Amino acid sequence: AYGCINKAAPSFAQCRGPRDIGNLLTYGTGLGSPEPTDIAGTRCLVLIGTHLGENMHNTQVQEFAEAVGRGATVICVDPRYSTAASKAKYWLPVKPGTDIALVLAWMNVLVTEGLYDREFVAKHGHGFDKFAAALAESTPEWAEKETGIAAATIRATAREMAMHRPATLVHPGRRVNWYGDDAQRARAVALLNALLGNWGRKGGLYLAAGMKVAGYPFPKYPAPGKPKADNPDGRWPFADEEVTTGLRDATITGKPYPIKGWVVYATNLIQTLPNEKETIEAISKLDLLVVVDTPPSEIAGWADVVLPDTTFLERHDDFYSGWSRQGWTAIRQPVVAAPDEQKPAWWMAKELSRRLGVAEFMPFKDMDEYLAARCEKSGIDYAKLREEGIVMGPKKPIFVEDGAEIAFDTPSGKVEFWSDQLAKAGFDPVPKYTAPEAAPQGFFRLVTGRSPVHTFSRSQTNPLLADIVPENEVWVNTATAKAAGLANGQYVKLKNEDGVVSNRVRVKATQRIRPDTLYLVYGFGHTARGLKRAYLRGASAAQLNTRYKVDPLMGGTSIHGNFVAIVKEA
Repeated sequence: AYGCINKAAPSFAQCRGPRDIGNLLTYGTGLGSPEPTDIAGTRCLVLIGTHLGENMHNTQVQEFAEAVGRGATVICVDPRYSTAASKAKYWLPVKPGTDIALVLAWMNVLVTEGLYDREFVAKHGHGFDKFAAALAESTPEWAEKETGIAAATIRATAREMAMHRPATLVHPGRRVNWYGDDAQRARAVALLNALLGNWGRKGGLYLAAGMKVAGYPFPKYPAPGKPKADNPDGRWPFADEEVTTGLRDATITGKPYPIKGWVVYATNLIQTLPNEKETIEAISKLDLLVVVDTPPSEIAGWADVVLPDTTFLERHDDFYSGWSRQGWTAIRQPVVAAPDEQKPAWWMAKELSRRLGVAEFMPFKDMDEYLAARCEKSGIDYAKLREEGIVMGPKKPIFVEDGAEIAFDTPSGKVEFWSDQLAKAGFDPVPKYTAPEAAPQGFFRLVTGRSPVHTFSRSQTNPLLADIVPENEVWVNTATAKAAGLANGQYVKLKNEDGVVSNRVRVKATQRIRPDTLYLVYGFGHTARGLKRAYLRGASAAQLNTRYKVDPLMGGTSIHGNFVAIVKEA
């Protein structure tokens, strides 16, 4: 309605995009959220850098605990002995950046030993012979030299997966933007699942069910007079959503046309996007930066205008319709009044439309009226929905065993073991491995993850949560710490190759991480003085992320591209 056609969410290029594109190129569909993982029914769960138990997606964590309780095999691939690794039969402390080599070797074993699901591949596979030929040299012995995982362990874990198929699940992961080749890494994981024949099978990936709710009868919007700016000339040909860093680039360069205003809603771009310097350079090109948020975060400090938003307990939101074992639609409604002058974002949008002279495009009085109108068109009892909070959609079969039918919306109509569309676009039709750069002398690969207590960088000022985890720690292997003369609990700083130095951070000396790797929980090290409880507490992984690679398929930016050295405090 405002005439703005450029809108992007960091959740695509900085979190889940490579995973969804990798699966789209393989199966013809992305995975959505929550992922359709039947952890509850799996007999063998494979986690590759997926920290269930620390990354708290609640239902999946509950199902993970239940799977462990009934004796499911867990194979955990992680340079760090995570919570999930502590529940595993096999912990594979892989060298960071070599995941594709490991997955290729697993697939080599399944194919050469005839352990894959032959029936599924014969019925639903496209280009399998060329795929198998491309795997010929990816032996466990080759992968051992790249990953640091013994060839015998690679074979044993591949055979373990095959023994339990199709109730073996290789979790597709989330926040998978790591090294710049992440869409192909996600495709390799998708192909491994395909070899196990778990698509639509119990213990594998179920066929998610959804629910439709009628839309609101908005007027037709004006047609845009120019293209979107984030992906000029289709430089990332398989990006199916807008790329945040692409919009940042367009703001800096003024190409394909100048961008002079940003409205930033509920995301702290200083912590979210790689290379803080580039984000600040883009901000300096703007005539107007509006930040809509609740905490006084770093990005709010750069704003010309701050519009203080409400929290989720103080406002109505639009319906959230979820895809899961059964479709559902939930309502979020206020339970307490907002303090002071805070207003919900829908009110801000409606007021802006009125003051900009386009009020006809938001022709409802308030969110109650808007939500009630959608319910009436959908045959949903709005009063009952308000009381119960959720309405369930119709049940349908989600497993082949129960009568569900599977189909693949790919160019071939099948699972694309060999991707003709990737080959035509000049990319590898079967994922290939590229060795990561070696660390400079005295530097370590920095990897990151989440705390089960905090939500990225948004909750460190919550007093109850801050009491539990007030700051992050840097995990250092005990041998590495001893060689450097570091004591457990000692404060240090981290310095990357570009000379960026972090805030002080406490050392966690532990055997639970590789000697060549350091680990930080993301979201700490705030430099915004308004965040009094979190100010300068711990180190910021985002601040140290100055070097990043861009995924050539879909524009995702890597988050594990930097090496850091440990600097002792004077």
